[in-house]
Order: sequence, then structure tokens, then C-alpha cells
Amino acid sequence: MKKITVLSGKGGVGKSSVTASLAVLLSREKKIVAVDCDVDASNLSLILGIEKMEKETQISTNYKSFLDEKKCVSCKKCLDICAFSAIEWDEEKNIPKVNKFLCEGCGTCQLICPNSAFSLKKVKNAVMSEAKTEYGFPIISGQLKMGESGSGKIVDLIKEEAEKTNAEIMLIDSAAGIGCPVIASVRESDYIVAVTEPTPSALSDMKRALQIVEHFSIPYSIIINRWDLNKEFTKKIEEFAQRNNIPVIGKIGYDKKFIEALVNLKPVVVYEKNYEKLFSSILDKIPLD
Repeated sequence: MKKITVLSGKGGVGKSSVTASLAVLLSREKKIVAVDCDVDASNLSLILGIEKMEKETQISTNYKSFLDEKKCVSCKKCLDICAFSAIEWDEEKNIPKVNKFLCEGCGTCQLICPNSAFSLKKVKNAVMSEAKTEYGFPIISGQLKMGESGSGKIVDLIKEEAEKTNAEIMLIDSAAGIGCPVIASVRESDYIVAVTEPTPSALSDMKRALQIVEHFSIPYSIIINRWDLNKEFTKKIEEFAQRNNIPVIGKIGYDKKFIEALVNLKPVVVYEKNYEKLFSSILDKIPLD
């Protein structure tokens, strides 16, 4: 299964909108599965017109520490050992207590406890959702629960689920930035499309994200969204791309139709048919075989 990942260093540059339009056009040629790997704020399904996912599964990719109060001897050896400050002292009971929002499940408290009062247990830290879009292809997404961690592992899990669909192409909508979910999204990808906009922050953040791509030696290209809002800075992005032999496979102008499409829960190529030609030309430059 070919894996194509769309990413951006900075949020708000139009990455998910681009992914949704590419998915619709690509699904007309290939059997695809769309995967929303922005597990902190997944919204690709909304752009594809799905307000409620059809199937939701609680998943566990993380551990937390639990205390057996009967085994605790109140030695306080665990109190200052936690690197995440997740262990507090209950003065009333004279025993430690674990703050579930700070615990990362590292197991240090379990190792230090002389009476094995702590144990690590898997917790339901995320929800994996699936649905069939009106365009004929499935979408799978993950959503991290409030205060939980393990985002990279969740991305790995939903990608594994997507592989079971036996699609020809897995189109991945990555999170923005350079964190764990981005690294997990990029890893094992065959091709990367980086979306940016003509602002200093967007270019700077894209450069950082591309360092991850280069670490994994994955071929990539750039799309400049809203390029005509700052033509002078667009030239700087193009010059950067030229110096580094990075293909610029598309330039998308600013258009309120994109906002109207989002409000109406439709990819722009569906809402405004005139955009089919532009996105088709972008798709032609992405290696699919």
C-alpha cells in the first residue's frame, strides 16, 4: 500500500483542506483510505461531510500507575522520584496518590517501591473512529482523550487499521508541527506533500518539519497556499525550494470559496468545480505508483 502524507509545520495553512480535495480526486482513480493522524484535533472527516463517525472504538496505547493502598508502608521513597511530578502525598491517609493527568506510565515508582505497592495498567487513552465518505472511500481517525498522552502510538495504531482495508493508497493527514504524531505520520511514508503559506512563521515551521522528512530520506514536494496574499514572500519560498531542489507542485490562490466550502462541510473541488483542474494538476505531480 502506497502511503502519501500531507503535512505542514504550522497549523492553519490549509493542510486538511488540501488533503480532502486530493482524496476526492484520487478516489476516482485509485482505491484509497484517508487517515486523519491529527489525534489532538482531528477534523478531516468534517471537511469530507461526516458530522458523526459510524464506528468508534476505545483504544489503549498507554499505561498509568496505580497504587495498592494495602501494600503501601508509607516510606515516602516514591514521593520525589517521579520525573513528571505525578505522585503527591495524601496527608489524611498518610500514603501517596497518583495524579492521573500527570502520570506518563514510566514505571519508576514501581521500581523504587520496596513493597510492590505500585503497578502499571493499560488505560483507554483514545478513540479510533471509522466511517465511509459519500465519495466512496473510508476514513479512519484517532482522537486523544483529554489529559492523556501517547499520541504517536495512536497514529501507529490507526495506520495499522487503515492497512487492513487493502486500499492501493493511504492518504495521511498529519498533525502540524514536529511532535510525536508528526513523526509517526511521516515514518514509513512513500511520499510527503508539505503545505505552507507565504509568511515567515509558516516557512520557518515548514523547514523544521522537513528536517523530519529528510531524516527518514523520504522524497517530498511543496504546495504554497494563498500564495497571492504575499507575492514577495512567495518568491522567497520558491527561491528556497529552488536552492534545495524541492519541487513546488502547486500554488493555490486566496479564495473565499475555500471558507464557504468548509462551512458547508465539502472539499473545495466539490463545492467549486473549477478547482478540479488545479488539484488534478497537483495530483499528476505526485508519484502514485
